[in-house]
Amino acid sequence: MAGVMNRLKNLDAYPKVNDDFYSRTLSGGLITLASSLVMLILFFSELRLYLHPVTESQLRVDTSRGEKLRINFDVTFPALACSIISLDSMDISGEQHLDVRHDISKRRLDAYGNVIETRQDGIGHAKIENPLQKHGGRLEHNETYCGSCYGAEASDDECCNSCEEVREAYRKKGWAMTDHEIIDQCKREGYVQRVKEEEGEGCNIFGFLEVNKVAGSFHFVPGKTFRQSGFHLQDLLVFQGDSYNISHKVNRLTFGERFPGVVNPLDGVQWTQETLNGMYQYFIKVVPTEYTDVRGHVIQSNQFSVTEHFEKTEAGRTQSLPGVFFFYDLSPIKVIFTEQHVEFLHFLTNVCAIVGGIFTVSGIIDSFVYHGQRAIKKKMEIGKFG
Repeated sequence: MAGVMNRLKNLDAYPKVNDDFYSRTLSGGLITLASSLVMLILFFSELRLYLHPVTESQLRVDTSRGEKLRINFDVTFPALACSIISLDSMDISGEQHLDVRHDISKRRLDAYGNVIETRQDGIGHAKIENPLQKHGGRLEHNETYCGSCYGAEASDDECCNSCEEVREAYRKKGWAMTDHEIIDQCKREGYVQRVKEEEGEGCNIFGFLEVNKVAGSFHFVPGKTFRQSGFHLQDLLVFQGDSYNISHKVNRLTFGERFPGVVNPLDGVQWTQETLNGMYQYFIKVVPTEYTDVRGHVIQSNQFSVTEHFEKTEAGRTQSLPGVFFFYDLSPIKVIFTEQHVEFLHFLTNVCAIVGGIFTVSGIIDSFVYHGQRAIKKKMEIGKFG
């Protein structure tokens, strides 16, 4: 047994030195104090990294199919009235939605940007005050109201009971409604009067769109958009004048849900029109993004980059109409962010490396200083006695 113990003693890599042979110095004390301070700073830095999750990123090919893309927007037009702004969307698959109204709200703004009224998009309900029937007579007490579409009805039994229904029927036919005063429904609802009353006002339009996850566009334009001979035209209201100020501020624009660390480059961007009519275009590259937090909750969203361009509207050109246009395309590459904690063994390894590394380096420095001092002292003594 004693032989085994002696063999174990011979394996000791840390031989002990008697206290009588220790020599403590001032430089050693200063180095010990400095190294201890550095050790504490690095330890707490490593502890902070361990306690807070880190985000790892990687790139993959986006293989998702058949998904929808949600576009959240909040745009302010200080010089366009709510009654004349319409929102359209379309994509390369051929799907289009003209004069979108669902999931959208508008705020009327005065010249100072104060809110006058907030309402869901739309002009309102018809006032039933002896409306003109489709057959030409006025509504009687025992009759069901069926308003005329003024030649734009798709079938003989179709009715247009409001100004908006007449405008929609005209849009489907590809016709422009140039004079609302002759439309009985618009006169009864006070449509023209309401539009005139809103002259000089601004509008804040906000909401969201659900579109196919393919390249496409959406735009805010004055008037109502319709198709004619393969072109998209606008039913610009003649009583609003020949020029439209499309100055605007993008308060918020996101493609999907927000996630930690996302930067949306258009949030708060403002543009002021200095020339006459034109179309302001944003060309957006959407990058699909997946974010997984430390609890495992997955957020499917998107990031985007953008470039801008303003094109003046030339008289007679049908493909350059006033408005604010957002053209978006999707990247085939998907960015994946994953939040995770540093493993405890990794933390322990780093702490040991910090302690051992600083202890070793400080020992080397102390040895260098100590032997340097002794060498200098010896030379001084030799010179003194020489």
